[in-house]
Amino acid sequence: MADRVDRDLNRFRQIVRGRIKKDLRKYMSQGELIGRQGRRYVSIPLPQIDIPQFRFGQKQSGGVGQGDGDVGDPIGRGDGQPGQGEAGEESGGHAIEVDVSLEELAKILGEELQLPNIQPKGKQNIIAEKDKYSGIALVGPESLRHFKRSYREALKRQIASGEYNPDDPIIVPIKGDMRYRTWKTKLQPESNAVIIYSMDVSGSMGTEQKELVRITAFWIETWLRSQYKSIDIRYIVHDAAAKEVDQQTFYYIREGGGTKISSAYKLTLRMIEERYSPDEWNIYAFHFSDGDNWGGGDTRECVELLRGQLLPKLNLFAYGQVRSLYGSGRFAHDLEEYVGRAENLVISEIADRDDVYDTIKDFLGKGK
Repeated sequence: MADRVDRDLNRFRQIVRGRIKKDLRKYMSQGELIGRQGRRYVSIPLPQIDIPQFRFGQKQSGGVGQGDGDVGDPIGRGDGQPGQGEAGEESGGHAIEVDVSLEELAKILGEELQLPNIQPKGKQNIIAEKDKYSGIALVGPESLRHFKRSYREALKRQIASGEYNPDDPIIVPIKGDMRYRTWKTKLQPESNAVIIYSMDVSGSMGTEQKELVRITAFWIETWLRSQYKSIDIRYIVHDAAAKEVDQQTFYYIREGGGTKISSAYKLTLRMIEERYSPDEWNIYAFHFSDGDNWGGGDTRECVELLRGQLLPKLNLFAYGQVRSLYGSGRFAHDLEEYVGRAENLVISEIADRDDVYDTIKDFLGKGK
């Protein structure tokens, strides 16, 4: 019975997994999914999957098996008045919510988008000590006694001495038979990573543009967390000036002011120099803007900062340009023209929610 339950549960999980993969583009475009996020799980509503289950009504509410009645009496048809209303012709919608771990969601994302596993830079590896129980010793604390090995030694001793009786197989270990588990300390490389998000919050960036950024950032973080043991996340907002903020402020700050993109790049550079040495960290920078930048040579300064100082320090620099009615959209074309050949630079345009799927594939498809 237990095996059958396990088989049914595994089959249901495979159905859920297949449904998520099939509709992944739709889920990636929905901001509601982010709102369903728990600490390690995401609650995903799946239509057209129904699990049979008992549903209990309120006590003393009447119904089958309650009240007076004789054999053959028809079951009541509800509280409605006879002859009122019309029969419906549409089928009912059945949906359940399933909890999917962020690790499983990352696997589905990687499989569906065919994302390569990230290859961290070798010099960013931080060596950590990890203890692993892999040996047997003749002495040790009782809490680490290895019962199976101890009884095996006792059996071998009794057989060798002729004390073992197969008709009365009593095995009594003595002190010399005792074996204990021991551990070895291994040095394991652990790669740390930091994500630095920058977002334009000037007057041309509205609520819909910030929602696109929010959705895209969720999927970026989901994938990168599956690739690294530890991740720091930093948030920068900028209009004509840049500043570091917390996550809540990053997503919900009100827009206003002009645009000077170089201010965000300078703050990113200062943050790296002060806190995240490229010798110890894998660094990912993501910048989102509507492509409108202040004149007076600021775009030229951005290009110089990227080519001369930022790109050599980064695993990846990804620029996502969200469409706005008020933005010129010029900045993506300038980056493509002047820096587009850099291997760790990715540029993607996000016109609407349907483009989030393709943007994630652009950003993460190089395995940097």
